[in-house]
Formats: sequence, structure tokens, C-alpha cells
Amino acid sequence: MAGAKLDDIDRKILAELQADGRMTNVELARRVGISAPPCLRRVRTLEELGYIRGYHADIDARELGFEVQVFAMVRLASQSERDLSAFEALVQEWPLVRECHMLNGEIDFILKCISPDLSTFQRFLTNSLTAAPNVASVKTSLVIRGAKDEPAVPFEIVEERVREAG
Repeated sequence: MAGAKLDDIDRKILAELQADGRMTNVELARRVGISAPPCLRRVRTLEELGYIRGYHADIDARELGFEVQVFAMVRLASQSERDLSAFEALVQEWPLVRECHMLNGEIDFILKCISPDLSTFQRFLTNSLTAAPNVASVKTSLVIRGAKDEPAVPFEIVEERVREAG
């Protein structure tokens, strides 16, 4: 399987684990139509190849008191690779930042932040983000409500592309 395209069973394994990462190997094997030992070998191989990066619980941040979600659009003064990497390293140290994506265009990075309240986010914004080296400007947008939050890969499109290629 290494270096080769994923087969139907591999894609089924990924789709099933994405939907429910807590199922047993026996249940996974049943769902994808193979026995448990080869299923476990395939899962381990998918992990080793980087298709499966980890297993996580989907935690409701609001239930834990994180009432505020903000997107911060960051423009840097310099976009040299050294400065971009330095900013990315700094972001790793900020627990309120849950996602960081480099963009092309007028904005260099978009950060998805969560906070227990506005005053905590404001302190982070003032003391950390806008005060960070090389940050030229920050624009923020407070999330009013979310209409969709689907971190998963759309396997129906993967399967459609496989059918079209085959």
C-alpha cells in the first residue's frame, strides 16, 4: 500500500474511523467487510503513512465555558520566509489560538481563536497578538453563530472522483 493509491477498503476504513474513531477494530473490520487482523494492519499502515494523524474527541467548547469565538486576520510587516516561520512558531505558544492558516492576498494569516469571555480575548489581542514582532495589523470578527463546523473529509466526493478516474 505504501506509495500506492488507496483501495476501496482503505477508503472505507478512513470514512468509518472519521465518523466514529472509538469503535473497536472488530467492529471496524465488520463494517468494511474484512477480518480483524488485516484490518488492524491496514489501520496501522494508514497511520504510518500519515493518512490518519490522530484520534480526538469532539469537545463542545461552549460547554466548558469558552463562549467567545473570534477570527483574527493578521497582516505582517514582512513576508520573508524567516518572518512567516517566526510568526507560526509564536502562534504555537498561544492557547487561545486553535487554528492558524497562512493565506495569499492582503491578509497573511487567519487565526481561529476561542476565549471564555471578551475581556480575556481583548487582553490576548492587546498584550500578545498586536504586540507580537512583525505584526502590522489585526482585524477581528466575532462569531455570532456557526452554521456548519465539519472538520471531516467529504468521502462522498473522494468516491465520486475515484469512480470518474476508473
